[in-house]
Amino acid sequence: MKLLKKLGLAAGFAATVCAGAANAQSALNDILNGGVLKVGTTGDWNPMSVRDPATNSYVGYDIDVMTQLAADLGVELEMVPTDWKTLVNGVVAGNYHMTGSASISPSRMKAAGYSDSYIAVEMFPFTTDDKLAGFDGWDSVNQQGVKVATTLGTSFEKMVKEWFTDAEIVVVEAPARGFQEVLSGRADVFVTSNIEGATLLEKFPNLRQIEVSEARAPTPIAMLLPQADQVWINYINSWIELKKAQGFFAEVGVKWGL
Repeated sequence: MKLLKKLGLAAGFAATVCAGAANAQSALNDILNGGVLKVGTTGDWNPMSVRDPATNSYVGYDIDVMTQLAADLGVELEMVPTDWKTLVNGVVAGNYHMTGSASISPSRMKAAGYSDSYIAVEMFPFTTDDKLAGFDGWDSVNQQGVKVATTLGTSFEKMVKEWFTDAEIVVVEAPARGFQEVLSGRADVFVTSNIEGATLLEKFPNLRQIEVSEARAPTPIAMLLPQADQVWINYINSWIELKKAQGFFAEVGVKWGL
C-alpha cells in the first residue's frame, strides 16, 4: 500500500510538473509576460487586412478583431508583416504568436494549428468588363488560350492549378496580386473569395464577376496558431466563443460589409 501511495504521489507530481512546463512554454505566458501580442498579417487581403505603405499601419476586419483580442488580454498589439508563402513558417518559427484570418487547408494543418472558425468564404472567378462576354461558367475558364492569374503561396494558387488544367496559370509573387495581372491586361481571369471580390468590384468599376452555376470551395476561415500549444489554442477558442455570444464578430462583419 505504501509503495502504491508513493507511486501515486510520484505520478501526480509528474503530471503537475508536465502541466506546469506546458503552461510555461505557452505563447499565452509569453504574451502576458512580455506585454505584446504579435500577429502575422499580409496586409493585402481587402477588407481583412490592408496595409497603408505611407504610414505602415493596417486596417480591416482582422485588425479590429486582433485589436479587441489584445485589449482583452491587456497587452499591446504588434502587427508583423509577412506574406502568403511564409505565413505558416512564421508561426512555426515563432516570429509571431498567431496570424490573422487564413483559410483552413490540409497542407497548412500539417505544420500549424488552427483556431475555431468564425467566418467562411466561397470562391468565384472574375475578369474585366471587356472580356466578360467570352466567359460563361467555370468550364469556359478552363480553356487553352485563357490566362488565369494567381498569387504564389495562397490557397487560390493550389485551387486554380487543380481547376484549370487546360488554361495557362500565371503565378505572381507578393506584393503583386493576381487581380492586378487581370487589371493590367496581362491575364484574363483571377479567382478569389466572395469577401475580397465584393471589395474589388466596388474599388475597380471595370471588374466583373463571371456568372457561374454555383460557387466553389466553401472554406472556413480561422487563425493559425502554434500546433503543439494547446494552452494558447484553448484560450483563443474560448475567446472566439465568448465574442460570438456577445455579438462582436457579427458587428465587425457588418462594419466591413461581410
